[in-house]
Amino acid sequence: MPTLDEILEHIGEFDRFQKQTFFVLCLLSVCFTPHRCSGISCTDPLGSLVGSGSSVPLGPCRDGWVYDSPGSSLVTEFDLVCEDSWKLDLFQSSVNAGFFLGSIKIGYIADRFGRKFCLLTTIVVNIVCGILLVFVPTYLWIVIIRFLQGLVSKGCWTAGYILVTEVVGPDYRRTVGILYQAAFSVGLLLFDAIAYAIPHWRWLQLMVTLPTCFLLLYYWCLPESPRWLISQGKNDKDIKFEEEDCGKQNPSLMDLFRTPQIRRNTLILMYNWFTSSILYQGLIMHMGMAAENIYLDFLYSALVEFPAAFMIIITIDRVGRRYPWAVSNLVAGAACLATALIPEDMHWLKVITACIGRMGITMAFEMVCFVNTELYPTYIRNLGVMVCSSLCDIGGVIVPFIVYRLVEIWHDLPLIVFTVLGLIAGGLVLLLPETKGRVLPETVEDVENFHRKSAPKTKNIYLHVQGSEAGRG
Repeated sequence: MPTLDEILEHIGEFDRFQKQTFFVLCLLSVCFTPHRCSGISCTDPLGSLVGSGSSVPLGPCRDGWVYDSPGSSLVTEFDLVCEDSWKLDLFQSSVNAGFFLGSIKIGYIADRFGRKFCLLTTIVVNIVCGILLVFVPTYLWIVIIRFLQGLVSKGCWTAGYILVTEVVGPDYRRTVGILYQAAFSVGLLLFDAIAYAIPHWRWLQLMVTLPTCFLLLYYWCLPESPRWLISQGKNDKDIKFEEEDCGKQNPSLMDLFRTPQIRRNTLILMYNWFTSSILYQGLIMHMGMAAENIYLDFLYSALVEFPAAFMIIITIDRVGRRYPWAVSNLVAGAACLATALIPEDMHWLKVITACIGRMGITMAFEMVCFVNTELYPTYIRNLGVMVCSSLCDIGGVIVPFIVYRLVEIWHDLPLIVFTVLGLIAGGLVLLLPETKGRVLPETVEDVENFHRKSAPKTKNIYLHVQGSEAGRG
């Protein structure tokens, strides 16, 4: 009997239904762009004097601060400078802490109650938190609400990614996954333009929150994942799927470590999520690209996503997943080493090699996201992505300490650390099974048989079209 992928190949792998789902989910990816804050240091001018051997004493500011920046930001409104500059780090850490703690729970909800239910509930929470941020008067409440927003925002975006890759056929899965991430990059560019036009952070927060209200229309126009319905033994309105084993499969954290191949996949994916986060964010911090203009800095960070996505699209179906992924990690690590060894007086060359490193790690970041979905069976797919990607959030928490503490020992020491992490990640990727041309695994047995040349045992799906509704669509 046919598998779901074989059914999709027969009725259309990327037909009108899939195109509609892909389009509306790309709108979600555009809307969920991260908010970025730039700290302002009032000690830099005097710091240069101290660094040159001056004995000018430094003391606390007693008469307030004057900010040479247009509009208002979290920094200027709450004076997060000098001895209070750590509060800005706490604000950013609260978001990453929310990402980390929410990853596992949201992943469980998506696998237990469905992708659509997960999307709608997290969208509602995001809207409520986004509107509250516009009006709350104190710094403490802002941190609390941002933490709550972090709990659900990453899970919402990831659930959309899982859903869009589950409704299309195998020939289109990698393309829609990459374009879904590219839509996120488009959102970054739009956010940069809006931030430039609206320099006041509360009005900016309102402007990026209101469009997400339209995502509530997903209740009527977004379908549930057919793969999830099959894994739960449920029937949709028009097509009834029956399995040999109609019992529900309830996901648990131990399922990610219970069998040898899934355990290996989980550990390697965790490390690669962690490394991708460290290298990508760390290179941005270390380069300080266009630091005098936060809008250009943000623009460059967004633009680098597009050539990386293009390179993935033109290579991944020709040579598979593993080798481009491994090479991108190795290139990122080698570029970090080259950047550290280039003399300081050749600044232009250091910038070019660092950009090559960012390109490599951007490719690795995008690939770990969609390969992660191809290495788990349906009933733990969302949970697997959430748990593995939680290491990305841990990396986001510790990367400032790696960069800003090690640079005090040697300016390019963080790059040496990035080199080691990247080279190890590239080697570990080669231990994963190749998923090119494979159908999405439905069962644990499918995953365990990935390394075998023979096709794994298929999961029988019996398709019955109900007569009363067979003439529709």
